[in-house]
Amino acid sequence: MTTFTRKNAWNQGGTFDNPDLLWYAKGVKEMMSRPLNDPTSWWFYAAIHGQYIVDNDGSGPPPTGYPNWAFIPGPPAVPTTPLPSPSIISQYWNQCQHAGWFFPPWHRGYLYALENILRGIIVSHGGPSDWALPYWNYLKKQTNQYQMPPAFASQTLPDNTPNPLFVNARYGPNGNGNIYVPIPPVNQNCQQATAYTNEYGGGVTGFDHFDSSTGRLENNPHNYVHGFVGGASGQIGGLMGDPGLAALDPIFYLHHSNIDRLWAAWNAASNSNPTDTAWLNGPTASGDRKFYMPKPDGTAWQYTPEMVNTTSQLNYTYDDISISAPALVSKNAMRLRKLGVPLQNISKESQMESKATPELIGASTASMNLGAAGANAVVKLDASGLQKVKSSLLKAAENEKPDEVYLQLEGVKGTADANMYTVSVNHQYAGHISLFGLRVASAKKGHHAGAGLTIRLDISSIVDELHLNDELKDSLEVIIQPVGSTLIDDQCTIERISVYKVKK
Repeated sequence: MTTFTRKNAWNQGGTFDNPDLLWYAKGVKEMMSRPLNDPTSWWFYAAIHGQYIVDNDGSGPPPTGYPNWAFIPGPPAVPTTPLPSPSIISQYWNQCQHAGWFFPPWHRGYLYALENILRGIIVSHGGPSDWALPYWNYLKKQTNQYQMPPAFASQTLPDNTPNPLFVNARYGPNGNGNIYVPIPPVNQNCQQATAYTNEYGGGVTGFDHFDSSTGRLENNPHNYVHGFVGGASGQIGGLMGDPGLAALDPIFYLHHSNIDRLWAAWNAASNSNPTDTAWLNGPTASGDRKFYMPKPDGTAWQYTPEMVNTTSQLNYTYDDISISAPALVSKNAMRLRKLGVPLQNISKESQMESKATPELIGASTASMNLGAAGANAVVKLDASGLQKVKSSLLKAAENEKPDEVYLQLEGVKGTADANMYTVSVNHQYAGHISLFGLRVASAKKGHHAGAGLTIRLDISSIVDELHLNDELKDSLEVIIQPVGSTLIDDQCTIERISVYKVKK
């Protein structure tokens, strides 16, 4: 059986001299010519990930204006009819898994099914029988591959016909149409993780279009890249910045091919996926909604994470699964060094996820608005919890890991999915946050009844620094500031900013 090899989109300069990209464009063009109700059409396939045409999964009516698909500024010219039957919509549409442990396997199956549809089209047009979906490795900053491959910026194909890879609503970090991925803050530090559950791949969930247990792979680079590539212009957010629009953009699939490549590289580094039956069998194990993808003939393929546990099960591989950055030292080793603990043996850490229950040690006292102006708050720390953290830092040793400390933005609600922010704690950079998925998570009739997003940032290194400078006091100042182009959303709010400690 043939093993298909996915290759770097930047081969031959990322232009249409790269045959993988030229044939991708031809395949996408054919899929775009098919009607919305055809399971093998581009539009139907995008709606599998998410859509704003009809109510689905109890999410309530679609928006009356943008991002309703009828108001997308083309190209592409996105159809909203003819609709599939209600039973087909409920089987396939609004299915993407985010902020939970099914994020990596669901998207692997999604890419695999699309790749099969495209390959069938490509072969029928005389293309190579071994064609495979390329990947965009934006993490290669030193070779300028953080820029979008030029083939996606050209309005025409080499034969001067319209280029189906060109998208109008793709604005970039600064809202000016210059599409690139800023390195940093986008990075591959997720590869430091040693456990899948509650760390690399997300927390335990059922079938969740958007939950609140985002793993490190999904947070950065996945969410960051969506936000930076989509961007915003005026009151229009780019397609990539919103899960109900993202899969309409052909660059989406090359981004996710790279995310899948990172997962394959993480496994190749002797890291293991879950063996829990609840993960292997997917949400089907609990009687929840099943994962379905259309085959090239339009019939249904039902799959579980166990069926896509490795790339070899699906007969494909990547031409390069190396990680370009220097060997990554574990987070705990870096913390202990900073705290002045002499390290004799730096070995690979346990792959077991933490079973410790996070302990709340501080929270803001009121909700706050988070719009284009950002937000700020003072988080008062509980005296007992603060003392436990200080004690763990004083006792830190090679066999006595200090407590980890997390800042958590809870109940973030609104509609500005494309917005990106920086967060600082006591004027020290804590990280970027992406609001990707905000509209879906805030829908009052949705799966989580409008609970909104929960965003977590590890601030352990900041707490370490404050401790070393004798500045770890009874409160923390949190400042959230917008980055680049932003959408004005006067209804965007944060219910609470909390601080948790976890005993490792």
